Amino acid sequence: MGQVREGARLGAWAVGGVIGLAVLYVIAAFAFGGAGWITAPFRGEADQRANTVGSGEFRQTTYEQFFDLCEAVQNAEGTIQALQEERKTASETRTEQIDQSITALKATRIESVNDYNSKAAQEHRAPFRDKDLPYRLDAAAKRTTCTD
Repeated sequence: MGQVREGARLGAWAVGGVIGLAVLYVIAAFAFGGAGWITAPFRGEADQRANTVGSGEFRQTTYEQFFDLCEAVQNAEGTIQALQEERKTASETRTEQIDQSITALKATRIESVNDYNSKAAQEHRAPFRDKDLPYRLDAAAKRTTCTD
């Protein structure tokens, strides 16, 4: 029975030694910054959120960006309409130029609509879209309204 007790005592010391070394390792890792790489993903995500969503400059810029994109869509629509009116009385050469300009403006308008919709769908930007602006713009619509 004495040998069993002696073996148990040695086993307990061995387990205690291993646990002690593990605790010492963890303390040393935190003391010397070695654990920084473990928490880097969490800290990076928190820092990124603080630098964007938490930033007043980001919020203001994003808020204004939605208005700018919606306005760009409306400007393209207005220019397309003016060119279509001009086209009715234009010469043949000017008609060709107008047609090219309308095609380019339609592409620009669709690009602006897609950009607006993309930003409106982004989780970190969507909260800064004004409540009066539409959630999404319709690329097929003839007229865009930027306030509800």
